[in-house]
Parts: sequence; C-alpha cells; structure tokens
Amino acid sequence: MKKMVGLALLGALAAGCASEEEPADKAGEQSRQVVVFAAASLQESFEAIGTEVEADHPELLVTFSFGGSSALAPQIVSGAPADVFAAASPATMQQVVDKDAAAGEPVLFARNRLQIAVPPDNPADVDSLDDLADPDLKLARCAAEVPCGDAAERALAAASVEVEADTLEEDVKGVLSKVELGEVDAGLVYRTDVQAANGKVKGIDFPESGKAVNDYLIAPIADAPEPDGAAIFVEFVRSERGRKILSDAGFDVP
Repeated sequence: MKKMVGLALLGALAAGCASEEEPADKAGEQSRQVVVFAAASLQESFEAIGTEVEADHPELLVTFSFGGSSALAPQIVSGAPADVFAAASPATMQQVVDKDAAAGEPVLFARNRLQIAVPPDNPADVDSLDDLADPDLKLARCAAEVPCGDAAERALAAASVEVEADTLEEDVKGVLSKVELGEVDAGLVYRTDVQAANGKVKGIDFPESGKAVNDYLIAPIADAPEPDGAAIFVEFVRSERGRKILSDAGFDVP
C-alpha cells in the first residue's frame, strides 16, 4: 500500500540513486506525484486503480490519504496539498464545493450500501437490525458525522430500531477492525468492506439498507499541485477499467 508518510525522504534517496546508477530519462520517472484524498471504504479499489494509472503513466506516482470523508473535507478546505477528493457522500463533498475548492462539478462514480458485519461464527446469532437492539450485544458503528454513520442512522430509522453503540469509530475501517478482532459482536459497515475482509467477517444483508444507499462523488481540487495527473486519475475511475475494479469490489457503478 502506498503511503504519504516519508515520501520526501524516499524521493530524495531515489533521486540520489538515480543520479549515480540510472540514465537521466529513467531518473525522471514517477516525478509527478498525484495525491488522492479518499473515503476509507475506497482503499482497496483505489489502490488497485492507482497501480493501473501508474502502469499507464510511468511518470506519475499516485499516493493516498484514506479516512472518514468528514475528516478529509476540512483538511482540503484548509489547504492540504491534495489533487483529488473522493467522498462517500454528497454532503461531505459539498463542504469542499461550498468553499470553491473543487475544480468543476463533482461526478457520481459509485454507490455503496451497508451490511451487518459479524465474526465468522456469529456467536451472538445476529440475523437482522432488530437484533442490534439487544442491550447485551456489543455493537460498533461509525460516528454520526461520518457518511457510514449517517447511513447507519438512516437504516435504523427506516427499521424503527433504536440501538446504543458500544463504540463510535472515525471511519468504517475502524468498525470493521473491531469486528475482525472480536471486540464487538457486530458492526455496521459497507458491503465492500465485508468483501475486502476476505472471510475475516461475515456479512448479513438487511432490507433497510436500500433506504440508506450512499452516493460516492469525485472531483479534482481547484488548486491541485498536479492538475493534469488529477484529471488522469478521475478519468480512469470513470473508465470501463475503473468501473470494473469498483464493481468487482462490491460497489454499484452508475
């Protein structure tokens, strides 16, 4: 997985090695860094897309900052050096649009819905949202201001179920981790996260998820340090190859 931490140091070391051991044209490869701020639920699919973009454009290095969309949006508005923002809800994208920080109109590129994630053996015998109201059950969910938390609230309201979560996480990966580690009996996560867990959790569908579908929007950033690279990344996400990666990860693609 690509990380932003330590990139400056790694870049300096790579440049030094290139000057001694590689021809000049090789040393210039991957010198243009494209920084993508994206919802945590996009991690696996966007890393796969980033690999494909780099293969098509060897001059680009795609790096990511994944997290709750509600935390990423204020960072972008405050001037964080981002080229692209992919949000898990229109509301969080709107925070960036309202501050004129998005270049052009954000585009819908995927949809996601919730599942109940439980340990593989489902020791609490969870079968529906109603079961989450059991006071003896340990439940994890996203905080309300995070898109996955907002979706959970909408789904629970549609089912007329009131629950008290034992832990509120900053993003959906935090919820998933609690379930994987057996620290809770159940968590409300996206179905894409259940799929990405590769059998470490079991996903349970529930009908009310259809009333809490999250729309994912993407846009280049107005003051992007690498606008051309941002355009290339956004275009790939919307291409047939990008759509297939997202679809294979469990997203609905428009």
